[in-house]
Amino acid sequence: MDEKQLVTACRKGDRKAQKMLYDLFAPKMYAVCLRYAKNQSMAQDFLQEGFIKVFTHLDKFRFEGSLEGWVRRIIVNAALEKLRKTDVFRNSTGMEGLSNLDSGVVPALDEMQAADLIHLIQQLPVGFRTVFNLYAIEGFSHQEIGTMLGISEGTSKSQYSRARQWLQQRLSHRKKEEGNG
Repeated sequence: MDEKQLVTACRKGDRKAQKMLYDLFAPKMYAVCLRYAKNQSMAQDFLQEGFIKVFTHLDKFRFEGSLEGWVRRIIVNAALEKLRKTDVFRNSTGMEGLSNLDSGVVPALDEMQAADLIHLIQQLPVGFRTVFNLYAIEGFSHQEIGTMLGISEGTSKSQYSRARQWLQQRLSHRKKEEGNG
């Protein structure tokens, strides 16, 4: 069954087709959710909420882009919607005491295993984690992020910068531990 047949069957309420669609995209979308979530349970909540929206709005998919991209956008928006409700983006607490570190990209991230990187990103305070994911991983501009999250472009830039500093600090600490271990 190709994507068009799959979507058509899902729109008609075919449970087997819906399961096929879920099984096709759930593993990749769960990985996306993990980047925004504090833990696996929260990621699972984001995934379920996102797929409810996917199936609810499947009639709006027009086959003009990739189905995977459309599903990803809905999943990310569902995660952001749940995070926005906690009002975490307006407060920059939890990052006090950061030293002014190099403002360049975090080069040590390239050397890390994906699971280690996800674990490290999950430790970021939720507002910083979300902005970091949207900017560094998803490729949105700070203006777009501000609109999505209901914050200013400057707040987005600040939260991204602080997230980067936090990650650099953790990576530096980690390298020191590995050097002494």
